[in-house]
Amino acid sequence: MTSLLPPKPVNLRPRRQVLKSAVAVFGAALPLASSRAADRYAKYRGQTVAFSIPDHPHYDAMVKLLPRFTEETGIKVELAREHILRMKHRQMAEMSQAHSKLDLVTYVVTWKSEYVHHRLIRPLQPFFSDPALADPTFDLADVVPGYLQNMGLVGGPKGYLPGPGARLYGLPYGAETSLLAYRRDVFAALKLQPPSTYTQLRRLLPVLRDKAGMAALTSRGQAGHNCVHAWLLHLNPLGGQVFDARWVPTFHQTPGVQALQLLKDIADTGPAGMGNFDYNEMLHTFLEGRSAMYLDSTAVFGAVRSSPLSKVAGKVAYALHPRGTRMASQAGGMGLALARTSERANAAFLLMQWLTSKAQDKAVCHLGAAPMRLSTLRDAELVRRYPEFTLLREQLRHADPDWRPIIAPWDEINTGPLGAAVHQGLTGALPPDQALGAILGRVTDIMVAAGYR
Repeated sequence: MTSLLPPKPVNLRPRRQVLKSAVAVFGAALPLASSRAADRYAKYRGQTVAFSIPDHPHYDAMVKLLPRFTEETGIKVELAREHILRMKHRQMAEMSQAHSKLDLVTYVVTWKSEYVHHRLIRPLQPFFSDPALADPTFDLADVVPGYLQNMGLVGGPKGYLPGPGARLYGLPYGAETSLLAYRRDVFAALKLQPPSTYTQLRRLLPVLRDKAGMAALTSRGQAGHNCVHAWLLHLNPLGGQVFDARWVPTFHQTPGVQALQLLKDIADTGPAGMGNFDYNEMLHTFLEGRSAMYLDSTAVFGAVRSSPLSKVAGKVAYALHPRGTRMASQAGGMGLALARTSERANAAFLLMQWLTSKAQDKAVCHLGAAPMRLSTLRDAELVRRYPEFTLLREQLRHADPDWRPIIAPWDEINTGPLGAAVHQGLTGALPPDQALGAILGRVTDIMVAAGYR
């Protein structure tokens, strides 16, 4: 751990509707803390919050804010930073202890239901309802509704969507949707237009490979959750789902096969070694100028501008995620949660609340990260500086909180049989229909054992 001491389908609905949604998260209106309340940090000065974070561009930016937090609050922060694939195992092992050494954890959206199922994290209502802790200016209704729903809710319809029984267990931080980034200079030289449909995207792949002298489209491809993430990016716009409303597998049907065939076409015209790419390796091929297009997380915005690897700043333009049978983009990324057995939960909540506040959401964007608040997306100064925020607001109208199942057995399916089958399809080890069809029995068995069938 590294100690940081002081030397800093989703719709953007009308505010009234957003406020109703925020209130519905808790089942009742939240009391506002009094502006005359005593310094909420005083009791916790000198405490150290152990914070589990991933190796990710959003958190590269966040780390630069932490000295300011300690200076303002007197609360120190100790980071446990790991590769995202190893982070979950450490978190689960630590938070299962009677006294967790981790206080605040970063989780991937697909872990949230599993963490709640195993009683590893705390609901946030008691903290936001405590006038001694809650910041009266926090404004939960200002958080992008789809991000709040997707990242934070457990319970309700399907076990993870807004509705009766839903409770808030986390706040988005590093939340994202998907869009297209492309080399504006390359497209201009070849007199090409960015694809607005999947038909156009398919046609562009061999053209770019043959005429641009670089890979057409980079993508995640590593076996397990990375290649499944890439496949899901195409499954939803092409009209597919992993399960139907009764949790019967449907991923092997026509849209799933089409999405996997497209992913194979992307691999065949993409960068060498794509079948082993995680997110960072995929991103690096675009930043280093080895790929003409990128279709994935909005984390690309800050990376293009700020990453020391970027050779493409000023050469990149952005477009909406292409349309298939419908407009759709991912809703996912990461959030922050409080370890249930932490002895420093109040101090950890204060750090969570500070990081996700209006002021710090804007501050972290200036450092290259992505926004999670409506007010940040509408801030005139930020929009002038980062005009891609205008496109992001539009893309969020098409982001789907039900983009993938967020249920306790999903991680086993995602990293196990589905992660293997998608990898077989994209590498050509098996035809896409055979690869997906071969795992129906195994996925059904997992769902039966988990009580979903």
